[in-house]
Amino acid sequence: MKYEPVIGLEIHAELKTRTKMFCYSKNDPDEKHPNMNICPICMGHPGTLPYINKEAVKKVIQVGLALHGEIPEYSQFDRKNYFYPDLPKGYQISQYEHPLVKGGYLDLPKSGRRIAVRRVHLEEDTGRLIHDQKTGASLVDFNRAGVPLMELVTEPDLSSSEEVREFGEELQKILQYLGASDANMEKGQMRVEVNISLIHTNTPRITQIPEDGKINEYIRDISDRFVHIRHMGTKVEIKNINSFRYAADATDYEIKRQTELLDQGEKIAQETRGWNENKKETFSQRSKEEAHDYRYFPEPDLPPLTISREWVETLRSELPELPQEKRVRLVCEYGVSEEAAMIFSSDKALADYFEKAATELKEHDEETPEKPRRDVYKTLASVMTGDFLRLLREASASVSDIRITPENFAELVHYITEDKISNTAAKQALDEMFRSGEDPSDIIQRLGLWQMSDAGDLEDIARHIVKENPKAVEDYKKGKEASLQFLVGQVMKESRGKANPKMVREIIEKLLQS
Repeated sequence: MKYEPVIGLEIHAELKTRTKMFCYSKNDPDEKHPNMNICPICMGHPGTLPYINKEAVKKVIQVGLALHGEIPEYSQFDRKNYFYPDLPKGYQISQYEHPLVKGGYLDLPKSGRRIAVRRVHLEEDTGRLIHDQKTGASLVDFNRAGVPLMELVTEPDLSSSEEVREFGEELQKILQYLGASDANMEKGQMRVEVNISLIHTNTPRITQIPEDGKINEYIRDISDRFVHIRHMGTKVEIKNINSFRYAADATDYEIKRQTELLDQGEKIAQETRGWNENKKETFSQRSKEEAHDYRYFPEPDLPPLTISREWVETLRSELPELPQEKRVRLVCEYGVSEEAAMIFSSDKALADYFEKAATELKEHDEETPEKPRRDVYKTLASVMTGDFLRLLREASASVSDIRITPENFAELVHYITEDKISNTAAKQALDEMFRSGEDPSDIIQRLGLWQMSDAGDLEDIARHIVKENPKAVEDYKKGKEASLQFLVGQVMKESRGKANPKMVREIIEKLLQS
């Protein structure tokens, strides 16, 4: 590969608070009517003073703790000056030199790569522009203006579109597990910006920081991130992407575009670009601003923050189990596959549903201790990641929408593990449970799905099948194992699929050996 991608991310997430960042206006992402949740403070009227939302500060600190970051004792807000129609004050209250979180990292669950975090800070969101295609007018909805917004900036440690998507999805899970943000990308509650540059694979590496101490234009080598530093190429930023898939697609496109320009001997312009999903391409928006263009200075209307160590440790103690921890525990405690643990941890509600059903199965298991418990849990995981998720996808439903209780789902799985119903019957019963919410035992009884396990009845059918198929019997005695499976299949057909196949096989083997 001639060029190596150097990728960093800036990710914004609207925080889940009752009120906005610097006023008492309601923070309601579901408000449909424009300009309802506004007040003189978030509209920037003269003579008004902002005040800090403590809950928003708490949530950002907990995000920092979850990402193994440093929480400084001193933090402050700054004014970021720029003019745009949806920015009512003409500036944004943000953080620059003294963010709430410094450093940290996030481990990618699939690749195992560790991506360093540079900072996490807190600011206010802007309003929303609505462009009327018919009239050509642009309208402004200020409901979102002033909503608390977390911004996370990574180090340029990522090297592919797959890692871009994986980082975004893992961070989204962490925010949702913490309750810091719903991080719903369709609602614009989480947005991704991708910074990409290319360096030649033969770029020399240096092993000391430049004399001026400035390393903004350098990248740490991923294989030894605290020693080697390499010069970066010209950075291009792709702005405001509202889908991880789109972020990955935009990354691939931009790598291809920059590669073609460099191969032609052209220079890469430092700029901000957008992503056109319909054309599957990035497009130029404006030349990239530098930090000094924003004329940052300390926000004069807000006091600096002093963050006590005691409060930080209290917030640390309140952290819930996070996705990576949950994956490890599900594998160790229940013996499920890593793939199943990954699926469950992707949705906290789904993981909770699995564990509630597993608790019910444990009670059934204690009633029948001869069954290996971990195999029972594996069956539960198999049905959940198979037909259960199929039904959710087909109905475009979430776990909270379904009528099947964890108790009833565990009961159905118990019947499977006890060989009381076949897998085919279980699928039929589950479909009916999803539709009606009815108890599995009632459905199985009503539809006649109980498996035949009476040894006497099965032996009668087996004797009849053996007698009617002398050639298959003769072939089996000549060593043809397929003949045994044929006879088992004939018994299953005769019983209309209700016979216990394991018992049928044992009975036929016994008859053939007599």
